[in-house]
Amino acid sequence: MATMKHTLIMLVQDRPGVLNRVTSMIRRRNFNIDSITVGHSVTPGFSRMVISVDGATTAVEQVRKQMDKIVEVVKITDITNENIISRELALIKVESTPSTSQEIIRIAADVFRANIVDLTPDSIVIEISGDEDKVNSLIELLRGFGLVELARTGRIAITRGELGPLQKHEQEIRKKPKTQKDKKSKTAKK
Repeated sequence: MATMKHTLIMLVQDRPGVLNRVTSMIRRRNFNIDSITVGHSVTPGFSRMVISVDGATTAVEQVRKQMDKIVEVVKITDITNENIISRELALIKVESTPSTSQEIIRIAADVFRANIVDLTPDSIVIEISGDEDKVNSLIELLRGFGLVELARTGRIAITRGELGPLQKHEQEIRKKPKTQKDKKSKTAKK
């Protein structure tokens, strides 16, 4: 079976242990996570996860269905074949000398539209954002100068258009009327 990189997006309840349950599910299915990013979503109390895995479509679909059974997972969607915008951020520290610093800056800023965020006599820190190929290309070009340190965020992605699959679900959550239990817990806190 041919494998390909899949991008899964998830809306999860913001609770301790959710990330562990999600990654354990992927590990049990013998998948390697290429990248995972987690951050706040538009809806308070919920987080958004973007997971990049390499695998056969049928196997990834099985994992998606299994993760959908995790209580804290509100919604999970494979957006691999959707019209998406994906980006990655990297901070790259490169060795430099007075004779190489101008060339490194030219490559980073002029060719790749990256930002120089720190400059010392012996190193330059470059910030780049873009698709994975752009980030990889800059890293490969800078390798010849000597990479000192590298930090990457991993893929973040969002679908193009007005409402993506998670946003529709988040709107439903925000529109739900408060239950009697929710009302009691709020009055008890006052």
